[in-house]
Amino acid sequence: MEKIPLLIPPTVNSSLSFGWEKMKQYFLPLLLVVLVIAVVNIPLDSMRDTLKDSSETLLRKDELLLQILSAAYWLLLLPAFEYSADLMFIHAIRDQKLDFNNLFAGFRNYLNVVLAHLLVAALVGIAFIALIIPGIFVACRLAFVSYLVIDKGLEPIEAVETSWNMTRKHGWKIFGLACMSILIGLGGLLLLIVGLIPAIIWIKASFASLYEAILIENEAE
Repeated sequence: MEKIPLLIPPTVNSSLSFGWEKMKQYFLPLLLVVLVIAVVNIPLDSMRDTLKDSSETLLRKDELLLQILSAAYWLLLLPAFEYSADLMFIHAIRDQKLDFNNLFAGFRNYLNVVLAHLLVAALVGIAFIALIIPGIFVACRLAFVSYLVIDKGLEPIEAVETSWNMTRKHGWKIFGLACMSILIGLGGLLLLIVGLIPAIIWIKASFASLYEAILIENEAE
């Protein structure tokens, strides 16, 4: 897979700027990617809403069944689509052809995708149980696991170790980009759906930009 040269330094500002340019360049295809992810999330959101009102609408056995279905959906289906979306954004950052068959790329590497998703969730969850700050730290250091699995074809443990090493000098940049993403998302919410969708595209393009910049920098070293 051919790569672009290192066009940006791995910083928050450059990632946001590069992500913005790529959002404008590939807005329609990336819009479709985000809409697909939104549609795939609808059943899970619906199950969560039902569980919130379970005391009035569900029997205990039905509530347990819905919780199991919700967990299975979150673990077994969503990661495949979300990892596939990450690949589409990486291709946009690299100016590669956006092939919509790649929306199912996560299913071609399905076992590694599911196991990586489970491993990251477990590690971050354990760190958050310990304390909030360690949880944030671990989440930042493992931010690139999904990219490494879907882009490089790494196995879960290898992807976790590689992400940890890749982000050794960049944890604060990932945290800063995450904080900026929250602000961008809030700004999008103020404009309702009209602003939220471009905000999501911008955020995902910016994270893909940071991943690509750090990846090329590390490989150059």
